[in-house]
This record gives sequence, C-alpha cells and structure tokens, in this order.
Amino acid sequence: MADIKKTANKVRAKLKVIEQNIEQEEQNNKSSADLRIRKTQHSTLSRKFVEVMTEYNRTQTDYRERCKGRIQRQLEITGRQTTNEELEEMLEQGNPAVFTQGIIMETQQAKQTLADIEARHADIIKLENSIRELHDMFMDMAMLVENQGEMIDRIEYHVEHAVDYVQTATQDTKKALRYQSRARRKKIFIIICLVVALIILIIILSVTLK
Repeated sequence: MADIKKTANKVRAKLKVIEQNIEQEEQNNKSSADLRIRKTQHSTLSRKFVEVMTEYNRTQTDYRERCKGRIQRQLEITGRQTTNEELEEMLEQGNPAVFTQGIIMETQQAKQTLADIEARHADIIKLENSIRELHDMFMDMAMLVENQGEMIDRIEYHVEHAVDYVQTATQDTKKALRYQSRARRKKIFIIICLVVALIILIIILSVTLK
C-alpha cells in the first residue's frame, strides 16, 4: 500500500511538471502541432491516472467493509452483538481495546478471535489513513481532468468527424471512378457506332455511285 502511494505521488508530480511546461510554452505564445499533441497526451494520461486511482480507492473501501464485517462476525462468536452504527463508533475511536471490553479470554480460540479482531482493526486504520492521504490528490487531479475534459471532447469530436469525412470522401471517389468508367465505356461505344455507321455510309455511297 505504501509503494502504491509512493508511485502515485511520483506520477502526479510528473504530470504536474508536464502541465507547468505546457503552460510556460503557452505563455510564451508558442503554438505548434507538437504542443497540441503533448497537451492531448497529458490530458489523456491525467484522465487514466484518475481512473486507476479511483479504482484503487474503491478497492480499499471494499476491503474496509469486508474487514468491518469480519470484526462484527468475530464479535458475535465471542457473544457480543453490535450494530453497524456501534461498530463505526468503535472504529472511529481508533483503540482496539474497545472491542475486547467485557470479554473474558478463557480459551485459546477466544484469544485467537480477539487477535484477529485487533488485526482487522489495524488494517482498517491503515486504510482510512491511506484514503485520507489520497483525498487531496483525487481532488487536485479530478479538477485538472474536469477542466481538460471539454478540450478532449472537442478533439475526439473533430477526430470522429475527420474519420467520417475520409470515409465519405473515399465512397465519393469510388462512385466517381465508377461513373468515369461507365462514361468512358459509353464514349467508346458511341465512337464504334459512328465508325460502323460511317463504314456503312461509305459502302452505300460507293454502290450508288457505280
């Protein structure tokens, strides 16, 4: 989990550097195809990064719920019934001792159950700290992606229409070639008819003149 946060912070820092470089070039009135390509790439990478981290956050939240459910089941084994609200209050206290109050560890199984409860509680505390640490990163990157979303949508719109234009132009070209081929065949047919008619006319004239 620590490695993931470390990697995420590195990626975020690199995306920030790229963003600053792009903004600096724009302030210097530099506009080129290369700059537009880099802006598009940066926007795409930022969006993908947010998607990955959102999925990571969702996985953490799911695991927290599973840990909480396991704690609740283990408490039931020890004879202690808790509601979801009571369990949340216990977790917010951050003290594993609240789960073992009033429970007498008479058997090895009971000791193991309590140890498991404390382990799951420690996992939940780590997850909550991780989620809080990543919150600012989510907000920062989500805002960046939201601002860039409109630009990406415009680019995708133009790309899609460019593809449609190319496909339409290709179809029109094929039609033109077919029409041109038909016109050429028709022209040749007319010429042949004229030549045949001319030959027939010459034959008729030659016979008549005799």
